[in-house]
Amino acid sequence: MADALDRGRSAFLRQDWGEAYAGLSAADREAPLESDDIERLATTAYLTGRDTESVAAWTRAYHERLGQNDVALAVRCAFWLGFVLMNVGERARAGGWFARARKLLDDNPRPCVEQGYLLMPDGIQLVIEDDPAGAYAKFEEADRIAQRFGDADLLAFARHGRGRALIRLGEIAAGVALLDEAMVAITAGEVSPILAGDVYCSVIEACHEIADLRRAHEWTAALSQWCDAQPDLVPYRGQCLIRRAEIMQLRGEWQDAMDEARRACERLSQLPGQRAIGAAFYQQAELHRLRGELEEAEEAYRQASHWGRSPEPGLSRLRLARGEVESAAAAIRREVGEARNRRASAMLLAAHVEIMLAANDVAAARTAADALLRTARADSPLLLAFAAAAHGAVLLAEDHATTALDSLRRAWTAWQDLEAPYEAARVRVLIGLACRALGDEGTAVMELDAARRVFEQLGAAPDIARVQSLSEKPVEQTAGLTAREVQVLRLVAAGKTNRGIAADLLISEKTVARHVSNIFTKLCLSSRSAATAYAYEHDLVAPRDSRGSA
Repeated sequence: MADALDRGRSAFLRQDWGEAYAGLSAADREAPLESDDIERLATTAYLTGRDTESVAAWTRAYHERLGQNDVALAVRCAFWLGFVLMNVGERARAGGWFARARKLLDDNPRPCVEQGYLLMPDGIQLVIEDDPAGAYAKFEEADRIAQRFGDADLLAFARHGRGRALIRLGEIAAGVALLDEAMVAITAGEVSPILAGDVYCSVIEACHEIADLRRAHEWTAALSQWCDAQPDLVPYRGQCLIRRAEIMQLRGEWQDAMDEARRACERLSQLPGQRAIGAAFYQQAELHRLRGELEEAEEAYRQASHWGRSPEPGLSRLRLARGEVESAAAAIRREVGEARNRRASAMLLAAHVEIMLAANDVAAARTAADALLRTARADSPLLLAFAAAAHGAVLLAEDHATTALDSLRRAWTAWQDLEAPYEAARVRVLIGLACRALGDEGTAVMELDAARRVFEQLGAAPDIARVQSLSEKPVEQTAGLTAREVQVLRLVAAGKTNRGIAADLLISEKTVARHVSNIFTKLCLSSRSAATAYAYEHDLVAPRDSRGSA
């Protein structure tokens, strides 16, 4: 027994959780462990994915401490028991243990640091109930107690809680500063492993909420290193993989991102109550959609929804890719009003703009683009990039090509700075269309060709097809028509309605009607059939181009 116990204690100190659990378990089978070692056993069980065994050990530790009349440590055990139960999705049982711990403190009112620990679940519940001000007050009181007793775990936990509450209150800079302060203690190894992993994941989630990609990438890399240093660690690895996949996707490493998302699904499926698996499925769905694997994407979106992750805005974009414009528009309209945070709102609004333009509802697209611009802040380059791109797309649809170019070039620069090749290439397509509308066909061809090369490198099949259709060589201007009027004439000759032309060229029907009127006036024509005849007589519609691509 002595050998097993020494082996377990030694492994615990060097964070070899598998060996620690094996040694402590072996010693416990020979003779019951003492209270400190039972707590070590409970910790190693949780960190190696043995949630049932962890709950049993924390329960034993609680009763041992209570039998020793050590109320403070009994309350501490009850807190960790509730914490573990909450993390595995058993919130009712967790609440019961927190309530039992509070009663113990009420019956024994002597000041202790455990009073601060029991403020934390209260604060978390207030965040869930969308009361960040109330949550902040709880976390602030816990912070004061942590400082009074010099407790590093509670101090980091409370500072991180204050930071997240401030972010929800709109005080982004102050909130982020507190998150950074909490993370200094985490990365310095001053905090116990269960709490460290939880704060890591929470801080990274907060960075994604505010679209702070630089911090998200930095803390995700730190979490990856932390996990890699503890090979037997089971919790937290799934969330780490999801965040890595999101960053890899943005940076154009699509196959690596898919591999990480699949690994996250595998790891999270091995643990009970891990709702984060929905985010892993959503990540897979997005990558399938971008590569044109629409059936696989739909199934992954369905799985994401099953696990509690909204499939939007990806599912609406999938419907759009299938040509189900009205269905996509109805879904995205409903979803926009239900956004949970700034980044989620921005993602939904960006999709809303794209879908409304496809539905030829330029007014709705303008409203969404303006809302996106209000959502973006100077401290979030990601949201500013989305806002600039959406604003440029709407200006182009409103036939303000010159103004659109200014906004689109800002968006392209922003995506380049973020090292996001796919989004940058999508903007270059719009830049090409704006140049074409201004009669600069040479630049338009170069922009479309540059975008196509990026899409080919990424394997973005739907975008490749679209650029190919847009890159077909246009005819020369004729009879004083502008480049845009020639485009419209070709589409009229192809049998397109004004609505169809508007959808193809990403402009409004009102703008199309104005172009048609100008064409009739310049060519002295009075009907669409006459315009069609003119187009064929003057070789504006070649046989291979009879479908009228722009």
